[in-house]
Amino acid sequence: MEKELVAVIDFGGQYNQLVARRVRECNVYCEIYSYKTDLDKILERKPRGIILTGGPSSCYEEGAATCSPELFEQGIPVLGLCYGAQLMTHVLGGQVARAAVREYGKTEVDVDTTSRLFADVTPHTVCWMSHFDYIARMAPGFRAVAATANCPVAAAEWEERGLYAIQFHPEVLHTAQGSRMLYNFVRNICGCAGDWRMDSFVKENIKAIREKVGGGKVLCALSGGVDSSVAAVLLSRAVGSQLTCVFVDHGLLRKDEGDQVEAVFGPQGDYELNFIRVNAQKRFYDRLAGVSEPEQKRKIIGEEFIRVFEEEAKKIGAVDFLVQGTIYPDVVESGLGGESAVIKSHHNVGGLPSCVEFREIVEPLRNLFKDEVRKVGLELGIPEQLVFRQPFPGPGLGVRIMGEVTAGKVEMVQDADAIFREEISRAGLDRELNQYFAALTNMRSVGVMGDERTYDYAIALRAVNTVDFMTAEAAEIPWEVLKRVMSRIINEVRGVNRVLYDVSSKPPGTIEFE
Repeated sequence: MEKELVAVIDFGGQYNQLVARRVRECNVYCEIYSYKTDLDKILERKPRGIILTGGPSSCYEEGAATCSPELFEQGIPVLGLCYGAQLMTHVLGGQVARAAVREYGKTEVDVDTTSRLFADVTPHTVCWMSHFDYIARMAPGFRAVAATANCPVAAAEWEERGLYAIQFHPEVLHTAQGSRMLYNFVRNICGCAGDWRMDSFVKENIKAIREKVGGGKVLCALSGGVDSSVAAVLLSRAVGSQLTCVFVDHGLLRKDEGDQVEAVFGPQGDYELNFIRVNAQKRFYDRLAGVSEPEQKRKIIGEEFIRVFEEEAKKIGAVDFLVQGTIYPDVVESGLGGESAVIKSHHNVGGLPSCVEFREIVEPLRNLFKDEVRKVGLELGIPEQLVFRQPFPGPGLGVRIMGEVTAGKVEMVQDADAIFREEISRAGLDRELNQYFAALTNMRSVGVMGDERTYDYAIALRAVNTVDFMTAEAAEIPWEVLKRVMSRIINEVRGVNRVLYDVSSKPPGTIEFE
């Protein structure tokens, strides 16, 4: 039986992945499509419901992102959020205009609890607004079911046709009962059973992998991170000895990580994998010499990875498939999953160069968010210490070292990062923080150590709390912990005389530095 699907149509909103994530929290599978996607292609997937995201435009402007009126004539429930609500109104004959008072941030909203969308929601609630246009006149057939002091139509519905328009953002955590509203839509209005869970995902994907691979040989890019480790074990369960895992130690890993990965997945580990370790540190350092621009570093590291896999594939004979641990945020941030701008390139997204001698790519985790990947890992029986390992970028320390990468800089950031992680664990914060690490800035400054003047580097510490890694807030680490980390790094890491703590949120920053 095919899994139930809710389709999210992306109009360029910054919260598109959050919408999908919240739907999945209702145990309903969800995919993101660009508004440019042909409607027939979406309808082929037989969605139980459709959600229209926010967007940066005014729907009445020439050239603005739009949709066909046919979208609302399929008998499929549709929920419009912010721009999506305005677009629904505009397309169906209502009026959208520039508001006299823009609403932004937490806003008190009165809702009509007789609406199915607001079942079990309190009549007076707090929601997150972000708009400068408003619904000046509802489309024929709609009635208002929510209002604010400045927005008389904060939500409208045409219940008989299953059409709902919400001016605010229920997907963000600042909307107090937003999860309940989305649950009401996907479970009660769309009628989804909510039976999409990780155990079913594992069974379905093992079956799908076996059908796709057949008797072919498979090469897996194993980094030892959460994503690639879960992908490797999933493939191992599916095809067994047909799988060869290549672990490339590019010299950009965390301290002692290469040996730790080999201990888990190598011959002495608990998994029946064909494991090959490639020590290619010098090769990567040579390619990165003199390169400072972040995107160029990412591309060089990605290209060198592919070259290494090519060489290993030739050594082991014909290889039919390459496995990569791509996850959904990688896809969307690379500009392939919706209307989001390309935030950063990922060397494991977007297919392979034409010179690579593999028949096809396998990305078993491509449609999952990070926390969903962890759930799959636990379902597969992977040890918790590996499943809950700190997220680590594909290019490794290459993007945690600002400017040129050298062996000496790698050693500095490895040692500083190891100290930071050790002290966070000692303070009992390692499971409270969603991501934390040390990065080496390209800033050098004057200091005094042992009565001598120094001119050394600054280490930046980063720690964030996040639900989905799409938005994040800097963690409030106790001052005594930060002071202890600072003291140890300056005393134990040669070449460092300052330690900084990054308090930036995402957005406007990113979690990683480059």
